[in-house]
Amino acid sequence: MGRSKAQISVSLDGYMAGPNQGEDNPLGEGGMGLHEWAVKLSSWRGEHHQEGGEGDENPSNAVIDAAQENVGAVVMGRNMFGPIRGEWGGEDWRGWWGEDPPFHTPVFVLTHHPRESFEMEGGTTFHFVTDGIESAMAQAREAAGDADVSIGGGASALQQAIAAGELDQILVNQVPILLGAGERLFDGLPPGDGFELLEVVRGPEALHLTYAIAR
Repeated sequence: MGRSKAQISVSLDGYMAGPNQGEDNPLGEGGMGLHEWAVKLSSWRGEHHQEGGEGDENPSNAVIDAAQENVGAVVMGRNMFGPIRGEWGGEDWRGWWGEDPPFHTPVFVLTHHPRESFEMEGGTTFHFVTDGIESAMAQAREAAGDADVSIGGGASALQQAIAAGELDQILVNQVPILLGAGERLFDGLPPGDGFELLEVVRGPEALHLTYAIAR
């Protein structure tokens, strides 16, 4: 069985999304600034079917390549999947990523409202899990086999995974901007010494901090 892991970008004041998120502004006000460093990388651009980008000359590229290796399934919150709230109804929302999402694995979306699974191009199938983070992780581990399970955002999904002891390792990409408000990564978690710093890599536009999380 592989590891469970996550990687997320945060501001200096700890936010992983800005305020007032919505369909026209999925990362909230100022939130795109958290990811400008990543969009320049060849690893990110390759995942999104774009050419070029900074390679080995930028140490951030190797960090993101390593984080994306050996992923056999993904778990994410409903807020990461889309802006729809409440019952799905007749809404035909199929994610932010177009017809060929960058996951290429089964994706398990946490939600309170049932929805049928559907398959996209490139090997991505979205499944909707209504009975909590433990169930989503169990299904993702079964789908991943010996590969890793990646846990995506939003903040609530990561907080649930950490609180439930379901996350082994997290890469925090700290970006030198201030958002002032929005969704903080570690809000609502109990205090304690549950994190071990494993690695620090300094990129030109982000500091990459890898932590192991005690179960």
